Amino acid sequence: MNDTSQIIQTIAVYLIPVLFAISLHEAGHGYVARYFGDPTASNEGRLSLNPARHIDPFGTILLPLLLYWSVGIPFGYAKPVPVDYSRLRNPRKQMAWVALAGPGANFAMGLGWMVMLVLLAALNAPDLFFFSEMARAGVSVNAAMCVFNLIPIPPLDGGRIVTGILPLGLARKFARIERYGVYVFVLLVVLMYYRVLDGVLLAAIHILIGIFKACVFPLTLFLN
Repeated sequence: MNDTSQIIQTIAVYLIPVLFAISLHEAGHGYVARYFGDPTASNEGRLSLNPARHIDPFGTILLPLLLYWSVGIPFGYAKPVPVDYSRLRNPRKQMAWVALAGPGANFAMGLGWMVMLVLLAALNAPDLFFFSEMARAGVSVNAAMCVFNLIPIPPLDGGRIVTGILPLGLARKFARIERYGVYVFVLLVVLMYYRVLDGVLLAAIHILIGIFKACVFPLTLFLN
């Protein structure tokens, strides 16, 4: 297979999993924020499962492909769903749940793709190979996004979760890191590019994929 065909095949396999992993991650934040009293995302038309509403040309398409080919982890981002934490009924506690909703959506999607992979494996049909590869991509993409976003430093979701559970004084100091969010994100991408974070991130991703497998093990036994 030549390089062009390989690129086209990679894009075709990863396109749908990446679009939905990133878009539903953002929608998850918006839905939970609305549940806790903040309708900002809904009022701005961003409370949608339609990926087109959340796509950022660089973060949603180009960056995942660049990272996939350079470090093997197709991470990216979408246009952030707007959340006004001051409108939550209990901002201190509920901001952590709003932050957790994004990785939670990735966990649910990763598990869903794993179920699809098990079902396709049971069918054992050669003409379904493309969809099996897409399911594998869905598992890996969502596991990577879930793990990456749980890194406990603002502005990542893990950092906001930590902010939400720290005592007020410490939370305010810790939250100040968020003003340097762009630099934090660039630093993390650079560390990933130079494989400084490989050991920790890949180990966590493999553990999460193992959890997916454990969850669907009864289904695997039933189908075999």
